[in-house]
Amino acid sequence: MVTLNQMDGVKEEIRRLTKFLISRQQPDGRWRFCFESGPMTDSYMILLYRLFGKKTNAIHHLAQRIRSLGGDDGVWKLYADEKNGNLSATVESVISLLYAGAVKPNHPIVRRAREYVMSRGGIKQAGSLTKVMLSLIGLYDWSNHQEVPAEILLLPWWLPLSFFDFVGFTRVHVAPILLASDRRFSKRLPGPHVNFSDWMGKDASLSHLLRKSEQLQYEVEVLLSRMPKKTGLLKAGALQRGERFILKRIEPDGTLYSYFSSTFLMVFGLMALGYSKRHPIFIRAIKGLERFLFPVKQGWHLQETTSTVWDTSLITFALQEAGLPPDHAAVRKGIYYLLRRQHTRYGDWALRNPGVLPGGWGFSDINTLNPDLDDTSASLRAIAPVFRRNPSTFERSWNRGVDWLLSMQNRDGGWSAFEKNTDKSWPRRLLPFEDAHTVWTDPSTNDLTGRTLEFVGKELGWKWDHPVVQKAAQFLERSQEANGSWFGRWGISYIYGTWAALTGLASAGYPRSHPTVEKGIRWLKSIQNKDGGWGESCRSDILRTYIPLRGSTPSQTAWALDALIAWHQKPTPEIDAGIRCLLDMAQKNGWFMRYPTGGGLSGEFYIHYHSYRYIWPLITLSHYRKKYEELK
Repeated sequence: MVTLNQMDGVKEEIRRLTKFLISRQQPDGRWRFCFESGPMTDSYMILLYRLFGKKTNAIHHLAQRIRSLGGDDGVWKLYADEKNGNLSATVESVISLLYAGAVKPNHPIVRRAREYVMSRGGIKQAGSLTKVMLSLIGLYDWSNHQEVPAEILLLPWWLPLSFFDFVGFTRVHVAPILLASDRRFSKRLPGPHVNFSDWMGKDASLSHLLRKSEQLQYEVEVLLSRMPKKTGLLKAGALQRGERFILKRIEPDGTLYSYFSSTFLMVFGLMALGYSKRHPIFIRAIKGLERFLFPVKQGWHLQETTSTVWDTSLITFALQEAGLPPDHAAVRKGIYYLLRRQHTRYGDWALRNPGVLPGGWGFSDINTLNPDLDDTSASLRAIAPVFRRNPSTFERSWNRGVDWLLSMQNRDGGWSAFEKNTDKSWPRRLLPFEDAHTVWTDPSTNDLTGRTLEFVGKELGWKWDHPVVQKAAQFLERSQEANGSWFGRWGISYIYGTWAALTGLASAGYPRSHPTVEKGIRWLKSIQNKDGGWGESCRSDILRTYIPLRGSTPSQTAWALDALIAWHQKPTPEIDAGIRCLLDMAQKNGWFMRYPTGGGLSGEFYIHYHSYRYIWPLITLSHYRKKYEELK
């Protein structure tokens, strides 16, 4: 039985969140919240400003935020409970603060940072991208990197080994790195004269990485053996291919694929080919990146990308779940913004999915080439009520979106984030950059499969006996952990994956008594915190086992509750305790409320979505009210 007081509290919080979100809508219908990550993007933007000799207050504001993220001990972390700090974040932060002029080389923070870096083995133990950045600005020798031959760019996508076996967001990072590394290009920046030679540390045993690099070189050479024998021609052709690849994927705002980090690398990759610093491509790129700047409490943050389409689709859906009708002004404006962002251009996804019209949505505001499954299903969820009311008006957009979404199902029954059937094993087998193993390819994931399944079941009405649903459900059954949980790739981590899988199976009409469902529900209940909420550490993403956070976060509590609500006809003690915790969080503002619950690159990149503390509680509270209001 639902108590009257608790349901009243739920209704009041729904009203408060609804009013707040409506007030944050932009005139053109979008919602703009910060996509906040660690110090890497802020640090690299300072370096770009120094590269181009640009004097701007942004350097000061970016440095302010970087400084606020680190402690007086000279250590930076990516998340609050990160044990022993983060080596890459510390290296990037100190170097950028030096180039920003925020600290001097003899500052105690710099000395303590060096002590910390050396205690972790030195710069040579930092992440691959960090060391690439240092090579690009002349602080780390290219000879310390394991080589990937630029000629890989020449291999056709349909061969057993090809550059196009990488997922799209990785390709746009790898291509400029290949150009710069092939030319051993670096550009010293004006700034502090700091000798980082005593920060390097000793090489670890790299024999196994060298073997990987040599094996990759051999396999590329074998595949190229029927091409012209002159190495110089092959090399020149590879560099030209890389250049064309980059230029064709520059978005209208001047950024490469709408990502900061790939745009940063593009600048150096094209400079390695002789592009002048005054080239119009770079002028447009910097202007595009400056649109990613977002004011935060500690200063300014340079977002890796904008989350505008993602936030707008989720909020438009959440407001309708909360009770706003499809013709409400906020809903209507949100939908028309989304319709303007539906893709009409063919992207790299079409290589392995020919004959399908573009119709997906991307993640960021300016994204015309790289649609993804999650944004597409989220946008379609938001549009669904309007489409049902007036199908003739929205039929073309709806059909294009649904057709694209369904066409992207992989052979194994699951769905990936960006591309279809892109999960070859050779990148993990042959590439020497072990810290990047989670981003080389685009395998089916539990979270994408569960959320797509939830859309298919709820909005298309396809249930467990439909072939598409059967294949997806079988994928989820096979990938469930022994303890009943599922790992989630794009959220943290097992709570996220389990929520997506359970809500997907519920929408597909799976029986409550199915062992897969029973195990998932038991696991969620077993990890509930004493305060009634749920919280999981980013360490789960690294260790690939559930690590409790010892505190509750709004989004993870909402995800767990939403999964339990989907499977219980009446509130359980666990659900009621979770609802009380969620309501209590509305008045809190500690670090648990800001904890990153979005996944990017394991151990290197995590996201605090500023929108999440509003979106997911609103959706979950609305589902609670809809299902249980009549039981009070």
